[in-house]
Amino acid sequence: MKKLVLGLISITLSFSVFSAELMSKAEFEKVKQNYVKVGDISVSGEVAQSDAKEELSKKADDKGGDIYVLTSANTSNKVSGTAIVYKKK
Repeated sequence: MKKLVLGLISITLSFSVFSAELMSKAEFEKVKQNYVKVGDISVSGEVAQSDAKEELSKKADDKGGDIYVLTSANTSNKVSGTAIVYKKK
């Protein structure tokens, strides 16, 4: 049982290492020469900012991206946002 729990924790940590990370526009400008755009993503109707961030990260992962840069966000009533996904060259 102890090995099973340790294995599950290890797998969970491994997956989180590979999830796309949110990067600010200012941070991205400093390193943009190292990345190539792979797509655009968006979310809407999320109930919390953390849910929207998690969903954007998941969508960026699905596109094979390493990072995503938020291009718009709206927090009135329901949270929504758009982002550009980038992958390291």
